[in-house]
Amino acid sequence: MKAMILDTYGENAEFRCAEVAAPAARAGHVVVRIAASSVNTVDTMIRKMGADLPLAPETPAILGMDFAGTVESIGNGVEGFEVGDEVYGCAGGLADLPGTLAEYIAADSRLIARKPRNLSMREAAALPLVAITAYEGLSRAGIGPGRKVLVHGGSGGVGHVALQLARHFGADVSATGGGEKQLALIERLGAKCINYKTEPVSQYVERLTDGKGFDIVFDSVGGENMVNSFEAAALNGQVASTVAMCELDLTTAHFKGLSLHVVFMLIPMLHDVRRETHGEILRNLSEIVEAGGLVPVLDESRYSLEDTGLAHARLESGRAMGKVVIANEIGDRGAYPEST
Repeated sequence: MKAMILDTYGENAEFRCAEVAAPAARAGHVVVRIAASSVNTVDTMIRKMGADLPLAPETPAILGMDFAGTVESIGNGVEGFEVGDEVYGCAGGLADLPGTLAEYIAADSRLIARKPRNLSMREAAALPLVAITAYEGLSRAGIGPGRKVLVHGGSGGVGHVALQLARHFGADVSATGGGEKQLALIERLGAKCINYKTEPVSQYVERLTDGKGFDIVFDSVGGENMVNSFEAAALNGQVASTVAMCELDLTTAHFKGLSLHVVFMLIPMLHDVRRETHGEILRNLSEIVEAGGLVPVLDESRYSLEDTGLAHARLESGRAMGKVVIANEIGDRGAYPEST
């Protein structure tokens, strides 16, 4: 099969196209012909940092975590899937799990589900990592009807999904953004807009919660922004963060009695612990999508497998609006013009 290979890690590391052996359907796995995959920030981190990250695969490596495609063969012990099923998942691209920048993947059947019927392959490939992350964070924070929810980074990959899921579960949702396009997307997705560049935390907490604070703060920005999350949260509030690798003063969290949930959705893949929870979440997400509660936002760029380097650059540029997707279908080539 054709695959994009990374021989070394580093800022200047480049992918090369190569012919490699196609995977076989071993026990507990299904072989999927990949129609599309998407690029996540963790993919670009692995490419650049490599050996400095304990989750990076040994080189030569096939990166890529998300995918959507069609089941081609099934290994022993697999139940619930048939040849020809259209599926999606996040199942490779780290540690000893070969990734999705290839024509086929042997995916652990516990990590996948049938894709939503009303989504294209490109749309479905955009969802797994970010949607599982958002679903897990909101669930751990006790999402439910009537909760006042703040999503930091509401136009981002994880944020735009968390925003929609919170609304699906009946919450009153507000979200931050920093530009006209970002704020327009947040408004289109049904949340109350906050321009974090012009409105301080105290002001929007007063405007949107009568000064009481938000029951749940979903922070997809993380790092030092968690200080803003603590300030915006209500007494005994819940804060879910996807980026917690930083040093912070927890005084505010202490005196407010806040609960902090750090979401690292790759744990089941890395440690082979409770992988079936990812399959279950993906099945729930398919139902939500088919009911109209979640629509993935895709960047306007279009890339083929050979354009993987450009797709990574697009995400790192900060110009992407929505998920950057790589399609394997013949005739779906057409990279975003580099002049923009």
